[in-house]
Amino acid sequence: MRASGKRTLLLAAFAFAAAPAAAQTSQFEQYQKMVGEDSPAELFVLVGADLWRKKQGPKNASLERCDLGKGPGVVKGAYAALPRYFADANQVMDAESRILYCMETLQGRSRKEALKRPFGNADKPSEMEYLDAFVASQSDGFKMTPGMSHPQEKRAYELGKALFFARTGLYDFSCASCHGEPGKRIRMSDLPVLSEPGPARAAMSTWPAYRVSNSQMKTMQWRVNNCYRQMRTPQPVWGSEVVNSMIMYLTVNAKGAVYAGPGTKR
Repeated sequence: MRASGKRTLLLAAFAFAAAPAAAQTSQFEQYQKMVGEDSPAELFVLVGADLWRKKQGPKNASLERCDLGKGPGVVKGAYAALPRYFADANQVMDAESRILYCMETLQGRSRKEALKRPFGNADKPSEMEYLDAFVASQSDGFKMTPGMSHPQEKRAYELGKALFFARTGLYDFSCASCHGEPGKRIRMSDLPVLSEPGPARAAMSTWPAYRVSNSQMKTMQWRVNNCYRQMRTPQPVWGSEVVNSMIMYLTVNAKGAVYAGPGTKR
């Protein structure tokens, strides 16, 4: 990001913090627009594209023949059509779970090796974060059409819905505790009602996203995992049925949105 862009973002952030509560909503929208103009997410997309073509693993193969649901090697529009059921794996998968499957089957990498760092940090992003950003970028402008015809897709949606409203953990929280009523906010972030199509479309159409506050690319697997952590609940296993079902529920609620990611968040 250019130095002038950084100064603009800082000024916008300070102005937001000093503004009365009634004026903060419009200023926050302006801040997000500024943040998106010079988004570092583009750098993650470029690195992810190189990793997609890089030969790795015991089979010395790239991911260029990965079937993301539209046929081997087809990436365009694939992210917007996920999660969905894959017969070869006999399970519902989101983009990250499917990328991992291709690492295992095409490159011969073990799950343990491929997932030794599913979540990176500002100094060293993870391979999955780069790859997810690249795959997602290839759906920019496509309508979101997650699978809902196969029985397992319907089951995943219902499980995700149940999990969204289930209270659990030390504080007896559910996802709906934060995302179930309009008008809630944490610091500079509005909390959308993700059970409703309008807010769900606005939120889900921009993940994965670059987080300005910690200079990191974040994925939906991370988002669900971190929400459970914030609820003081044991964090679910990466790529588990719990996480994929939650992503299925949220994405189906957002069905019909035009995908515009990777996005940029606070």
